[in-house]
Amino acid sequence: MTRINLRRVILGGLVAGLVANVFDFVITSYILDADLQHMATRLNLTPADAWRSALVIFIGSDFVWGLLIVFTYAAIRPRFGPGPMTAIISGAIPWAAIALLTLQLSAAGITWPTFPSWTKAAVLYLMSAVASGLVGAALYKEV
Repeated sequence: MTRINLRRVILGGLVAGLVANVFDFVITSYILDADLQHMATRLNLTPADAWRSALVIFIGSDFVWGLLIVFTYAAIRPRFGPGPMTAIISGAIPWAAIALLTLQLSAAGITWPTFPSWTKAAVLYLMSAVASGLVGAALYKEV
């Protein structure tokens, strides 16, 4: 078994994070905008202020997200083999953890106000995780 190529994890992870940031911008600015506005209002937040103050965290966490996805790809690649299916799995694993957490928070009334809005967000972010995994894994090489 070979060692993980950390340089390639970082390269692929940063590119995967860029892909995730693009997806997040489109998802939050256009597709889920009304849902997010409703959630912010329900939590007594001014939506524009809430997003502006958290913007650096959102951008930075997407890059960490990309690094986690590509690291996961590198870690499972010896078992599953290189390629797109392994890349999809590497995006789906961390996505599933986050999706389950947000489902629990939604059930407690903290995040998404309805199950359909959680489902819509979960599907959109799965697409983001898969795309990020495919792009980041394409840049990963063992040597």
